[in-house]
Amino acid sequence: MDTNQITTENHRDTTISLRLKERWQQYQQEHPHQRMRDAANDLGVSEAELLAVNCDDHVTRLSGDWGKMLQEFPSLGEVMSLTRNEYVVHEKTGKFDHISVHGKMGLVLNEEIDLRIFLNHWHSGFAVSQNKGGKTLKSFQFFAQDGVAVYKVYLTDESNQEAYHQLLEKYRSDDQSILQSVSPTSPAVTELADEQIDVSGFQQSWDALQDTHEFFGMLKKFNVTRIQGLRLAGKERAYRVATDALQHSFALARDTATPIMVFVGNPGIIQIHTGTIHRLKGIRSWFNVLDPSFNLHLREDGIGQIWVVKKPTVDGMVHSLEIYTEEGDTMVMIFGKRKPGQTELPQWVEIIEQLKLDEGGNAMD
Repeated sequence: MDTNQITTENHRDTTISLRLKERWQQYQQEHPHQRMRDAANDLGVSEAELLAVNCDDHVTRLSGDWGKMLQEFPSLGEVMSLTRNEYVVHEKTGKFDHISVHGKMGLVLNEEIDLRIFLNHWHSGFAVSQNKGGKTLKSFQFFAQDGVAVYKVYLTDESNQEAYHQLLEKYRSDDQSILQSVSPTSPAVTELADEQIDVSGFQQSWDALQDTHEFFGMLKKFNVTRIQGLRLAGKERAYRVATDALQHSFALARDTATPIMVFVGNPGIIQIHTGTIHRLKGIRSWFNVLDPSFNLHLREDGIGQIWVVKKPTVDGMVHSLEIYTEEGDTMVMIFGKRKPGQTELPQWVEIIEQLKLDEGGNAMD
């Protein structure tokens, strides 16, 4: 590609971004309360592209080593940590601590903010300062290569504002143009026909599990997708329950003060809440947990299937409640509170046993 062609393409891309900025300004006037993710969908672009058109205003593009930046987040003090996927938003308020990064893998093991991080999916980052309801919200936001949000950290009234600005300046990119390149992520893995799977070997491998963390490797070994694996496992290992099982299990956990673990993630990160839950509220199509340091917002219309999954470990059987879309994408996973070396909470097992089977699922066959 020659210089003239590059210049022409850059000019074209800039023109497109300027038009997007104009459309975005008009959209905000017509929909002042719309969330950024929904606005991007309405405008037919990614959230990262929509943020970038304001790089000359209240948005600052960042660059650098995201792992090193994460290790400086304790300086921010209290923050709100937000992880989401298409249908679920998981928010935890607390402080960063006990951070470790090894290559593209990272861990945050504080009791308040508990993360499993996969930095190979972190492709761009921004510092954002936006006015909402008379307040200025400041955040760091990170996106995958397709421009979809991976992770966001918002300052609270208790945060260290000076530390935020120091990090912004330290990781400020030299490129503050309104252009943001995005590209599609890898296509979904094609599922093999059940007849091509060594079902007997798969079930034997399942029964030989010694740690829940071995589960993903087992699926990969036998080349099965997650839902396919649950289907082929047999009812004694996994079975479907009714689509109200999420609400029912949360209500039982609240009423019995049973501490649970709530996992929500996307390809770039998994965020975990551990503890009891208290305030549950349905608002239109959303099921919500609205506790002081933990909020969960789940679109109930996204629920396609819910499974109880039983995994053997060296510490005994572990039960999880796993919620998926109809297409098999993971929405949220729930366990009883447990650490390695501990047996499962009997209160959690009792909750699982009270869930109704799915009348249309394989569990009733």
